[in-house]
Amino acid sequence: MPDEDILFFKYKFVLPEEVKEFSVYLRKSDLSIINQPGEELETDWALLENFACPHCPLDKSTHKYCPVAQNLYKVIKEFGSFNSYEMADVEVETVSRKFQKQTALQSGISSLIGILMPSSGCPVLGKLKPMLYTHLPFASLDETQTRVFSLYLLSQYIRFKKGFEPDWEMNKLIDIYDQISILNKNVSRQIVQLEEKDAGINGLIILNNFAEYVTFTINEKLVDEIEFYVKGFYE
Repeated sequence: MPDEDILFFKYKFVLPEEVKEFSVYLRKSDLSIINQPGEELETDWALLENFACPHCPLDKSTHKYCPVAQNLYKVIKEFGSFNSYEMADVEVETVSRKFQKQTALQSGISSLIGILMPSSGCPVLGKLKPMLYTHLPFASLDETQTRVFSLYLLSQYIRFKKGFEPDWEMNKLIDIYDQISILNKNVSRQIVQLEEKDAGINGLIILNNFAEYVTFTINEKLVDEIEFYVKGFYE
């Protein structure tokens, strides 16, 4: 689906006895997922009445399915019989470049669902859509932290330039990640119903660890953590 208005991410998991491939397409205009014809989205596992998080803002009368669950379903089913520590050669192709890494399945799955969840249409996770435009497969905690803080503060600068009050202390970012942590815990409980083993759930746990790390560093040690590599911009 080559199109300048579309972002794509093609994941290939090369395992000892098989290869699994997933393609994700996003509208560049709003960073929402473009579901492909024939995708299995209407599954009982994704029914909102069963899947909804405690703080879900969606109206069950107009939303039959949880959008996060719908977009996770195929990945969780594909890897449900794999252990998280099993190794794979994971290749990721994007509009700009290709990435390749031999890594544990949970790392590759975490990278993939880190695209699927924010782009799904979930209002809670949609707050992370800005991260999708510069998605970095296999990112470390420090790399993710830098991208989150940079993009959030850039968004606040834009608010300031437009005449709105900026959140320079990043208090609202803490609130965003607190809400996401609640969601991740609920989704983890639901994934257990589908999986025989733990590859999928541990992929989600990695994302939740990112969320908790971001919140912790804002609250506890942001300046000490990053000052050494940003000095050139403020001295």
